[in-house]
Amino acid sequence: MLQRTLAALALGAGMTLAAASGASAQSAPKNDYAKPETWLCRPDKTAGNACKTDLTATVVQGNGTESVEHFKADPKAPIDCFYVYPTVSNDPGIVSDMNPGPEEINVVKVQFARLGAKCRLFAPMYRQVTLTALRAGMSGKPLPGQNDPQWRKLGYDDVVDAWNYYLAHDNHGRGVVLVGHSQGSGVLTQVIKNEIDGKPVQKKLVSAILMGTRLPVQKGKDTGLFQHIPLCRSASQTGCVIAYASFRDTVPPPANSLFGKAPGENEIAACTNPADLAPGAKGTFHAYMSNVQIVNSSGAVTWVKGKPNPTTPFVEVPGLLTGQCVEKNGFSYLEVHVNANPADPRADDINGDVVQEGKVNPAWGLHLIDANLAMGNLVTIVGDEAKSYLATAKK
Repeated sequence: MLQRTLAALALGAGMTLAAASGASAQSAPKNDYAKPETWLCRPDKTAGNACKTDLTATVVQGNGTESVEHFKADPKAPIDCFYVYPTVSNDPGIVSDMNPGPEEINVVKVQFARLGAKCRLFAPMYRQVTLTALRAGMSGKPLPGQNDPQWRKLGYDDVVDAWNYYLAHDNHGRGVVLVGHSQGSGVLTQVIKNEIDGKPVQKKLVSAILMGTRLPVQKGKDTGLFQHIPLCRSASQTGCVIAYASFRDTVPPPANSLFGKAPGENEIAACTNPADLAPGAKGTFHAYMSNVQIVNSSGAVTWVKGKPNPTTPFVEVPGLLTGQCVEKNGFSYLEVHVNANPADPRADDINGDVVQEGKVNPAWGLHLIDANLAMGNLVTIVGDEAKSYLATAKK
């Protein structure tokens, strides 16, 4: 399980997947994104829509009281969200096929579907580099042909094709939020750089949410790789980007961490805190923690001492988690603090670390739950951005 988890993280640090140049893999035909089966989520997808899922959450207060929160999507949402998922495929080849497995369906539930409260949801399938290939590469025994950059570019080309299909057939002048995590953030970073930044289509960009990545910006500035798209500094700002990688305050990134450090000498990794977008501000996370442990962690959490865990898919823990963006030891990252209170009955910790042989691997931080930590905050931000975008568009 650990090996699989580490493989899933391997592309999360940056843009290496989509940065490769050259033609697409010669043997791979283009996907037809007019077909509903090439999408995990679309507003008009009736069968197999991964975004139509149970998002019920149990709210666990510090005093141990519980209440149930039901979710309702907004079918008349005024803007759209377009999502590229992280490395999850367990397919046997170098790149995944276009048949969604439980891993693709589940990650949509955890990282994206809740945004349906504020936007119409679009999530294309794409031929990503698989966990199988990443495990093989990490073991020093790559699959035959795995190092061919054409395979690495295939997923990027798919996302570009899906994006262009969406623009031509579904957008109809609406604002759109781009959402990605890990490999998905890496792919979206290149899509934004090559297809959106400084181009007419940029006016449609409500924001971009790039989680679990290290988007480079110039030191002391809010731009860098994206020349015309700055970091978001308030929830009323549009045409901007939210980017972060999360670490516990008790387990900061070690020197070998892939996250939190930009490649250039005069650059830093972008960090915008979804709990409070003002630079350096500390805020409280509105987390939606998964109640199904699908990653290697230090063990299952008992949310209220002496009580069985709720049966809802998600758990909220108001006031338990706070954080702020920090720059420490050459790293820039979202520092997460657990407000443990041993005197109350609620859990004093969360899952989310990668654990190897009983020990936390600090290089990965809380990458596995980057989205969970701030999902409620992101839903609120997207709603506020939508209002600002629509108000500006009417002028």
